[in-house]
Amino acid sequence: MPQHASTSTFKRLLGLVLVLLLAGGAAKYFWPVDKPEVKAPVQTVSTYLVQQKDFPVMVDATGSTVAVNVVDIRPQVTNVVSKVHIKDGQMVKAGDVLFSLDDRADRANFEKAKAAADDAQRQYERSVELLRQNFISQGAVDTAKANAQATLAAANAAQAALSYDTIRSPITGRAGIINVFVGALVQPGNTVSTSTTATATTTQGAMVTITQLDPINVQFTVPETALPSLFAAQQSGQAPVVTFQVTNGAKRQGKVFVVDNQVDAAIGAVKVKAQASNSDHALIPGQFVRVQLNAGDLKDALVIPSQAVVANTRGEQVFVVDADNTVELKPIKVVMQGQGLAVITGLNLGDKVVVEGKQNLRPKGKVRDAAEAKAGGKPDAKPDAKTEAKPDVKAEAQK
Repeated sequence: MPQHASTSTFKRLLGLVLVLLLAGGAAKYFWPVDKPEVKAPVQTVSTYLVQQKDFPVMVDATGSTVAVNVVDIRPQVTNVVSKVHIKDGQMVKAGDVLFSLDDRADRANFEKAKAAADDAQRQYERSVELLRQNFISQGAVDTAKANAQATLAAANAAQAALSYDTIRSPITGRAGIINVFVGALVQPGNTVSTSTTATATTTQGAMVTITQLDPINVQFTVPETALPSLFAAQQSGQAPVVTFQVTNGAKRQGKVFVVDNQVDAAIGAVKVKAQASNSDHALIPGQFVRVQLNAGDLKDALVIPSQAVVANTRGEQVFVVDADNTVELKPIKVVMQGQGLAVITGLNLGDKVVVEGKQNLRPKGKVRDAAEAKAGGKPDAKPDAKTEAKPDVKAEAQK
Protein backbone atom coordinates (compact mmCIF):
# COMPACT_ATOMS: atom_id res chain seq x y z
CA MET A 1 0.00 0.00 0.00
CA PRO A 2 1.40 3.40 -0.87
CA GLN A 3 2.52 5.57 2.01
CA HIS A 4 0.13 8.46 1.22
CA ALA A 5 -2.86 6.09 1.41
CA SER A 6 -1.96 4.91 4.91
CA THR A 7 -1.45 8.50 5.98
CA SER A 8 -4.89 9.45 4.68
CA THR A 9 -6.54 6.56 6.51
CA PHE A 10 -4.80 7.52 9.76
CA LYS A 11 -6.01 11.08 9.42
CA ARG A 12 -9.58 9.89 8.92
CA LEU A 13 -9.42 7.69 12.01
CA LEU A 14 -7.92 10.51 14.05
CA GLY A 15 -10.72 12.86 12.92
CA LEU A 16 -13.37 10.32 13.85
CA VAL A 17 -11.90 9.94 17.35
CA LEU A 18 -11.85 13.71 17.81
CA VAL A 19 -15.50 13.96 16.70
CA LEU A 20 -16.52 11.29 19.23
CA LEU A 21 -14.64 13.04 22.01
CA LEU A 22 -16.18 16.40 21.19
CA ALA A 23 -19.64 14.83 20.98
CA GLY A 24 -19.23 13.38 24.47
CA GLY A 25 -18.16 16.75 25.89
CA ALA A 26 -21.04 18.53 24.19
CA ALA A 27 -23.47 16.00 25.56
CA LYS A 28 -22.17 16.73 29.06
CA TYR A 29 -22.70 20.47 28.77
CA PHE A 30 -25.58 20.88 26.33
CA TRP A 31 -27.84 17.86 26.84
CA PRO A 32 -30.01 17.89 30.02
CA VAL A 33 -29.31 15.29 32.64
CA ASP A 34 -32.23 13.72 34.48
CA LYS A 35 -32.74 15.54 37.79
CA PRO A 36 -34.46 14.19 40.88
CA GLU A 37 -38.09 15.27 41.54
CA VAL A 38 -38.31 18.21 44.00
CA LYS A 39 -41.29 18.01 46.38
CA ALA A 40 -43.07 21.04 47.88
CA PRO A 41 -41.95 21.73 51.45
CA VAL A 42 -44.16 20.68 54.33
CA GLN A 43 -45.79 23.77 55.85
CA THR A 44 -46.37 24.29 59.55
CA VAL A 45 -49.92 25.40 60.40
CA SER A 46 -52.21 25.82 63.39
CA THR A 47 -55.33 23.67 63.32
CA TYR A 48 -58.67 23.42 65.11
CA LEU A 49 -61.08 20.53 65.49
CA VAL A 50 -64.68 21.34 64.58
CA GLN A 51 -66.70 21.45 67.81
CA GLN A 52 -70.39 21.12 68.55
CA LYS A 53 -71.87 23.26 71.31
CA ASP A 54 -74.59 25.74 72.17
CA PHE A 55 -73.69 29.04 70.53
CA PRO A 56 -75.05 32.31 71.95
CA VAL A 57 -76.86 34.30 69.28
CA MET A 58 -75.49 37.84 69.61
CA VAL A 59 -76.80 40.31 67.05
CA ASP A 60 -75.41 43.83 66.65
CA ALA A 61 -77.86 46.34 65.24
CA THR A 62 -78.70 50.02 65.14
CA GLY A 63 -82.02 51.38 66.25
CA SER A 64 -83.82 54.33 67.75
CA THR A 65 -85.76 55.12 70.89
CA VAL A 66 -89.55 55.15 70.61
CA ALA A 67 -92.06 56.46 73.14
CA VAL A 68 -94.42 53.97 74.74
CA ASN A 69 -97.27 56.52 74.56
CA VAL A 70 -97.54 59.83 72.70
CA VAL A 71 -100.74 61.90 72.86
CA ASP A 72 -101.54 65.04 70.88
CA ILE A 73 -103.87 67.18 72.98
CA ARG A 74 -106.68 68.64 70.85
CA PRO A 75 -109.97 70.30 71.85
CA GLN A 76 -113.34 68.55 71.50
CA VAL A 77 -115.43 71.73 71.46
CA THR A 78 -115.11 75.15 69.89
CA ASN A 79 -114.14 77.56 72.60
CA VAL A 80 -111.63 80.11 73.83
CA VAL A 81 -108.66 79.23 76.04
CA SER A 82 -109.17 80.90 79.42
CA LYS A 83 -106.16 79.48 81.30
CA VAL A 84 -102.99 77.46 80.65
CA HIS A 85 -102.03 75.38 83.70
CA ILE A 86 -98.66 73.99 82.54
CA LYS A 87 -95.36 75.24 81.19
CA ASP A 88 -93.27 74.08 78.26
CA GLY A 89 -91.44 70.82 79.07
CA GLN A 90 -93.22 70.26 82.38
CA MET A 91 -93.71 66.75 83.75
CA VAL A 92 -97.41 65.97 84.20
CA LYS A 93 -99.35 63.06 85.66
CA ALA A 94 -102.41 61.36 84.30
CA GLY A 95 -105.44 63.48 85.25
CA ASP A 96 -103.58 66.78 85.69
CA VAL A 97 -105.37 69.82 84.25
CA LEU A 98 -103.58 71.20 81.19
CA PHE A 99 -105.95 73.86 79.82
CA SER A 100 -109.20 75.50 80.86
CA LEU A 101 -111.61 76.82 78.24
CA ASP A 102 -114.32 79.44 78.71
CA ASP A 103 -117.09 77.34 80.29
CA ARG A 104 -119.73 79.98 81.09
CA ALA A 105 -122.18 78.99 78.35
CA ASP A 106 -121.68 75.28 78.86
CA ARG A 107 -122.07 75.60 82.60
CA ALA A 108 -125.34 77.50 82.18
CA ASN A 109 -126.65 74.84 79.83
CA PHE A 110 -125.70 72.15 82.28
CA GLU A 111 -127.40 73.88 85.20
CA LYS A 112 -130.56 74.37 83.14
CA ALA A 113 -130.60 70.71 82.09
CA LYS A 114 -129.87 69.62 85.64
CA ALA A 115 -132.78 71.63 87.00
CA ALA A 116 -135.15 70.16 84.41
CA ALA A 117 -133.97 66.68 85.26
CA ASP A 118 -134.50 67.26 88.99
CA ASP A 119 -138.03 68.60 88.38
CA ALA A 120 -138.90 65.63 86.13
CA GLN A 121 -137.68 63.23 88.79
CA ARG A 122 -139.90 64.90 91.41
CA GLN A 123 -142.89 64.71 89.08
CA TYR A 124 -142.28 61.01 88.58
CA GLU A 125 -142.04 60.35 92.34
CA ARG A 126 -145.30 62.31 92.90
CA SER A 127 -147.06 60.32 90.20
CA VAL A 128 -146.03 57.09 91.85
CA GLU A 129 -147.60 58.27 95.11
CA LEU A 130 -150.81 59.31 93.35
CA LEU A 131 -151.03 55.93 91.64
CA ARG A 132 -150.85 54.27 95.02
CA GLN A 133 -153.87 56.37 96.10
CA ASN A 134 -155.69 55.55 92.84
CA PHE A 135 -155.85 59.20 91.73
CA ILE A 136 -154.08 58.64 88.37
CA SER A 137 -153.65 55.79 85.93
CA GLN A 138 -150.57 53.67 85.29
CA GLY A 139 -150.16 55.36 81.91
CA ALA A 140 -149.61 58.73 83.55
CA VAL A 141 -146.90 57.23 85.75
CA ASP A 142 -145.15 55.71 82.75
CA THR A 143 -145.18 59.08 80.98
CA ALA A 144 -143.68 60.79 84.01
CA LYS A 145 -140.96 58.14 84.23
CA ALA A 146 -140.01 58.54 80.56
CA ASN A 147 -139.86 62.31 80.96
CA ALA A 148 -137.57 61.98 83.97
CA GLN A 149 -135.21 59.66 82.08
CA ALA A 150 -135.08 61.98 79.04
CA THR A 151 -134.31 65.08 81.08
CA LEU A 152 -131.64 63.16 83.02
CA ALA A 153 -129.97 62.12 79.74
CA ALA A 154 -130.02 65.74 78.57
CA ALA A 155 -128.40 66.78 81.85
CA ASN A 156 -125.68 64.16 81.42
CA ALA A 157 -124.99 65.37 77.87
CA ALA A 158 -124.69 68.94 79.13
CA GLN A 159 -122.33 67.78 81.85
CA ALA A 160 -120.16 65.99 79.28
CA ALA A 161 -120.03 69.14 77.14
CA LEU A 162 -119.01 71.09 80.23
CA SER A 163 -116.23 68.60 80.99
CA TYR A 164 -114.69 69.28 77.57
CA ASP A 165 -113.85 72.78 78.79
CA THR A 166 -111.34 71.27 81.22
CA ILE A 167 -108.59 69.48 79.29
CA ARG A 168 -106.65 66.91 81.33
CA SER A 169 -103.63 64.79 80.57
CA PRO A 170 -104.56 61.19 79.72
CA ILE A 171 -101.06 59.84 80.50
CA THR A 172 -98.05 60.55 82.68
CA GLY A 173 -95.21 62.12 80.75
CA ARG A 174 -93.46 65.27 79.67
CA ALA A 175 -95.25 68.12 77.94
CA GLY A 176 -93.70 69.47 74.76
CA ILE A 177 -93.91 72.97 73.34
CA ILE A 178 -97.24 74.66 74.14
CA ASN A 179 -98.84 75.96 70.95
CA VAL A 180 -101.77 77.97 72.34
CA PHE A 181 -102.13 80.91 74.70
CA VAL A 182 -104.88 82.50 76.75
CA GLY A 183 -107.52 84.00 74.45
CA ALA A 184 -106.82 81.68 71.50
CA LEU A 185 -109.87 80.20 69.78
CA VAL A 186 -109.64 76.43 69.40
CA GLN A 187 -111.87 74.11 67.41
CA PRO A 188 -112.26 70.33 67.38
CA GLY A 189 -110.60 68.51 64.52
CA ASN A 190 -108.60 71.57 63.45
CA THR A 191 -104.99 72.45 64.02
CA VAL A 192 -104.58 75.11 66.63
CA SER A 193 -101.07 76.57 66.63
CA THR A 194 -100.64 79.63 64.44
CA SER A 195 -97.66 80.89 62.45
CA THR A 196 -97.86 84.17 60.57
CA THR A 197 -95.77 85.30 57.59
CA ALA A 198 -95.86 88.43 55.46
CA THR A 199 -98.37 86.89 53.07
CA ALA A 200 -100.45 84.32 54.97
CA THR A 201 -101.37 82.84 58.30
CA THR A 202 -101.32 79.05 58.72
CA THR A 203 -102.10 76.76 61.62
CA GLN A 204 -100.59 73.39 62.46
CA GLY A 205 -99.89 71.03 65.33
CA ALA A 206 -101.75 70.26 68.55
CA MET A 207 -102.31 72.35 71.65
CA VAL A 208 -99.47 70.36 73.24
CA THR A 209 -98.01 66.88 72.95
CA ILE A 210 -97.55 64.66 76.01
CA THR A 211 -94.85 61.98 75.71
CA GLN A 212 -94.34 59.13 78.15
CA LEU A 213 -90.62 58.77 78.88
CA ASP A 214 -90.48 55.99 81.47
CA PRO A 215 -90.26 53.26 80.41
CA ILE A 216 -89.03 53.80 76.86
CA ASN A 217 -88.96 51.49 73.86
CA VAL A 218 -86.03 50.71 71.56
CA GLN A 219 -86.89 49.65 68.01
CA PHE A 220 -84.38 47.92 65.69
CA THR A 221 -84.15 45.21 63.05
CA VAL A 222 -82.49 41.79 63.21
CA PRO A 223 -81.73 39.29 60.41
CA GLU A 224 -84.28 36.55 59.88
CA THR A 225 -81.65 33.95 60.86
CA ALA A 226 -82.07 35.09 64.48
CA LEU A 227 -85.82 34.43 64.52
CA PRO A 228 -85.67 30.76 65.63
CA SER A 229 -83.66 31.68 68.71
CA LEU A 230 -85.94 34.63 69.47
CA PHE A 231 -89.08 32.52 69.22
CA ALA A 232 -87.53 29.68 71.22
CA ALA A 233 -86.60 32.08 74.02
CA GLN A 234 -90.10 33.58 74.07
CA GLN A 235 -91.80 30.18 74.12
CA SER A 236 -89.64 29.12 77.06
CA GLY A 237 -90.75 32.22 78.97
CA GLN A 238 -87.38 33.96 78.73
CA ALA A 239 -87.38 37.47 77.33
CA PRO A 240 -84.28 38.07 75.13
CA VAL A 241 -82.08 40.82 76.54
CA VAL A 242 -80.76 43.83 74.64
CA THR A 243 -77.88 46.06 75.65
CA PHE A 244 -77.65 49.46 74.04
CA GLN A 245 -75.38 52.45 74.33
CA VAL A 246 -76.63 56.00 74.58
CA THR A 247 -74.86 59.13 73.42
CA ASN A 248 -72.98 59.71 76.67
CA GLY A 249 -71.39 56.25 76.52
CA ALA A 250 -73.47 54.72 79.30
CA LYS A 251 -75.03 51.30 78.68
CA ARG A 252 -78.53 50.16 79.54
CA GLN A 253 -80.39 46.90 79.31
CA GLY A 254 -83.90 46.12 78.21
CA LYS A 255 -86.06 43.13 77.35
CA VAL A 256 -87.63 42.26 74.02
CA PHE A 257 -91.41 42.30 74.26
CA VAL A 258 -92.54 42.08 70.65
CA VAL A 259 -91.27 40.70 67.32
CA ASP A 260 -93.03 41.94 64.19
CA ASN A 261 -95.35 39.53 62.40
CA GLN A 262 -93.64 39.76 59.00
CA VAL A 263 -90.15 39.86 57.51
CA ASP A 264 -89.09 42.70 55.25
CA ALA A 265 -88.19 40.73 52.11
CA ALA A 266 -86.11 43.61 50.71
CA ILE A 267 -83.50 43.38 53.49
CA GLY A 268 -84.26 39.96 55.01
CA ALA A 269 -84.83 41.43 58.47
CA VAL A 270 -87.65 41.81 60.97
CA LYS A 271 -88.52 44.65 63.35
CA VAL A 272 -88.08 44.08 67.07
CA LYS A 273 -89.05 46.22 70.05
CA ALA A 274 -87.50 46.13 73.50
CA GLN A 275 -88.41 48.10 76.61
CA ALA A 276 -85.97 49.64 79.07
CA SER A 277 -86.17 51.73 82.21
CA ASN A 278 -85.71 55.49 81.80
CA SER A 279 -86.36 56.81 85.29
CA ASP A 280 -83.80 59.59 84.89
CA HIS A 281 -85.44 60.70 81.60
CA ALA A 282 -82.04 60.79 79.91
CA LEU A 283 -83.52 59.21 76.78
CA ILE A 284 -86.13 60.84 74.61
CA PRO A 285 -87.88 59.43 71.52
CA GLY A 286 -85.96 59.54 68.26
CA GLN A 287 -82.44 59.06 69.64
CA PHE A 288 -80.00 56.83 67.73
CA VAL A 289 -78.70 53.82 69.70
CA ARG A 290 -76.43 50.86 69.03
CA VAL A 291 -78.04 47.63 70.14
CA GLN A 292 -76.58 44.22 70.98
CA LEU A 293 -79.23 41.52 71.22
CA ASN A 294 -78.74 38.28 73.12
CA ALA A 295 -81.32 36.15 71.37
CA GLY A 296 -80.64 32.88 73.20
CA ASP A 297 -78.56 29.91 72.03
CA LEU A 298 -78.27 27.85 68.87
CA LYS A 299 -78.39 24.27 70.14
CA ASP A 300 -75.67 21.81 69.03
CA ALA A 301 -74.13 24.17 66.49
CA LEU A 302 -70.89 23.36 64.63
CA VAL A 303 -68.34 26.11 65.35
CA ILE A 304 -64.86 26.97 64.10
CA PRO A 305 -62.69 30.09 64.53
CA SER A 306 -63.74 32.89 62.20
CA GLN A 307 -60.08 33.18 61.20
CA ALA A 308 -60.24 29.76 59.52
CA VAL A 309 -62.79 30.91 56.93
CA VAL A 310 -61.38 31.75 53.48
CA ALA A 311 -63.65 34.11 51.55
CA ASN A 312 -63.10 34.44 47.80
CA THR A 313 -65.04 34.66 44.55
CA ARG A 314 -66.17 31.07 44.99
CA GLY A 315 -67.74 31.80 48.35
CA GLU A 316 -66.72 30.75 51.84
CA GLN A 317 -64.27 27.85 52.17
CA VAL A 318 -61.90 26.26 54.69
CA PHE A 319 -58.75 24.15 54.45
CA VAL A 320 -59.47 20.69 55.89
CA VAL A 321 -56.60 18.42 56.95
CA ASP A 322 -57.12 14.70 56.30
CA ALA A 323 -55.50 11.70 58.02
CA ASP A 324 -52.44 11.91 55.73
CA ASN A 325 -51.85 15.57 56.68
CA THR A 326 -52.96 16.66 53.21
CA VAL A 327 -55.16 19.74 52.91
CA GLU A 328 -58.25 20.20 50.78
CA LEU A 329 -60.46 23.24 50.23
CA LYS A 330 -64.07 22.54 51.18
CA PRO A 331 -67.03 24.91 50.71
CA ILE A 332 -69.01 25.87 53.81
CA LYS A 333 -71.79 28.25 54.79
CA VAL A 334 -71.36 30.67 57.67
CA VAL A 335 -74.65 30.96 59.56
CA MET A 336 -73.46 33.66 61.98
CA GLN A 337 -70.34 34.93 63.69
CA GLY A 338 -69.51 36.32 67.09
CA GLN A 339 -66.84 36.32 69.79
CA GLY A 340 -64.21 35.15 67.27
CA LEU A 341 -66.17 32.02 66.32
CA ALA A 342 -68.33 31.16 63.33
CA VAL A 343 -71.32 28.84 63.19
CA ILE A 344 -71.02 26.84 59.97
CA THR A 345 -72.58 24.07 57.93
CA GLY A 346 -70.82 21.80 55.44
CA LEU A 347 -68.35 20.07 57.78
CA ASN A 348 -68.52 17.21 60.23
CA LEU A 349 -67.84 17.11 63.93
CA GLY A 350 -64.14 16.49 64.56
CA ASP A 351 -62.89 17.68 61.17
CA LYS A 352 -59.51 19.40 61.42
CA VAL A 353 -59.38 22.85 59.82
CA VAL A 354 -56.41 25.17 59.28
CA VAL A 355 -56.57 28.39 61.29
CA GLU A 356 -53.13 29.98 60.85
CA GLY A 357 -50.59 29.50 58.10
CA LYS A 358 -53.07 29.09 55.26
CA GLN A 359 -51.74 32.00 53.18
CA ASN A 360 -49.42 29.86 51.01
CA LEU A 361 -51.38 26.61 51.15
CA ARG A 362 -52.52 24.86 48.02
CA PRO A 363 -54.90 21.91 47.68
CA LYS A 364 -53.12 18.54 48.03
CA GLY A 365 -50.31 20.24 49.96
CA LYS A 366 -48.67 18.62 52.97
CA VAL A 367 -48.81 20.25 56.40
CA ARG A 368 -47.84 19.56 59.97
CA ASP A 369 -49.42 20.89 63.15
CA ALA A 370 -47.49 23.66 64.89
CA ALA A 371 -48.42 22.27 68.30
CA GLU A 372 -46.90 18.88 67.44
CA ALA A 373 -43.77 20.47 66.02
CA LYS A 374 -43.31 22.58 69.14
CA ALA A 375 -43.72 19.52 71.34
CA GLY A 376 -40.94 17.74 69.48
CA GLY A 377 -43.12 15.58 67.28
CA LYS A 378 -41.76 14.15 64.09
CA PRO A 379 -42.68 15.77 60.82
CA ASP A 380 -45.85 14.42 59.32
CA ALA A 381 -44.21 13.76 55.96
CA LYS A 382 -40.71 12.41 55.23
CA PRO A 383 -38.66 12.95 52.08
CA ASP A 384 -38.99 10.10 49.60
CA ALA A 385 -35.71 8.18 49.42
CA LYS A 386 -36.24 7.46 45.74
CA THR A 387 -36.14 11.14 44.93
CA GLU A 388 -32.82 11.87 46.64
CA ALA A 389 -30.12 13.14 44.24
CA LYS A 390 -27.53 10.47 43.23
CA PRO A 391 -24.16 11.14 41.59
CA ASP A 392 -24.00 10.64 37.85
CA VAL A 393 -21.49 7.76 37.37
CA LYS A 394 -20.96 8.44 33.71
CA ALA A 395 -20.26 12.10 34.30
CA GLU A 396 -17.73 11.27 37.00
CA ALA A 397 -16.03 8.82 34.70
CA GLN A 398 -15.80 11.41 31.92
CA LYS A 399 -14.09 13.79 34.33
